[in-house]
Amino acid sequence: MTQYIKKEMADLNGKGTTQAYYRIKTFGKLESDEFLEACAKHSGISKGAVVGALEAVAHELAFRIANGYSVKIDGIGTFGGKLGVMKGKELDSFEEDEQKRNAQSLHVTGISFRADKALVRNTDALCDDLKRAGESRLKKSEYSLEERIALARKFLEKNAVMRISDYVNLTGLSRTTATLELQRLDGAPESGIVSSGRRSTKVYVLA
Repeated sequence: MTQYIKKEMADLNGKGTTQAYYRIKTFGKLESDEFLEACAKHSGISKGAVVGALEAVAHELAFRIANGYSVKIDGIGTFGGKLGVMKGKELDSFEEDEQKRNAQSLHVTGISFRADKALVRNTDALCDDLKRAGESRLKKSEYSLEERIALARKFLEKNAVMRISDYVNLTGLSRTTATLELQRLDGAPESGIVSSGRRSTKVYVLA
């Protein structure tokens, strides 16, 4: 039996309302060995053959992606590579006077995956007896928006910069909600707070 959880999502449009979305309740992580045993049982071939085939697929995936291909496996999905800068290196821009990153500053940071429609359909068909397993609500702040802005400004009067983690500790908001709220307050006249830096280096300062 498949169970689902109704989860509250942070306000993304600035209207002060939240939205609900749904996710399958997970009961733990299935380790590789147990998964391969199940594959062997259901396919009628040996576990060793399944392991060998999977190792060959993993190696060929890495090779093809490293050589600039996305790889589609019918019934599973499409895989591709993601590039990023090395730890400690900043992203560059298209400004003429800014130092540019070179190949030595880049590496593969992840593998993208887009599920095949057949995999989605098969999974949906196997979820034929959905049962509700509860709700997950956002962490609320005990302070109003005006009070949260005042707390942030008071913090910045004593500290040069404020990070998202600081705002979370000050307000009691979840990290996701705090991030979205700071994005809306960034440069707003009523906040007096602006951002500096980009992505992982972004901080907030008094305007």
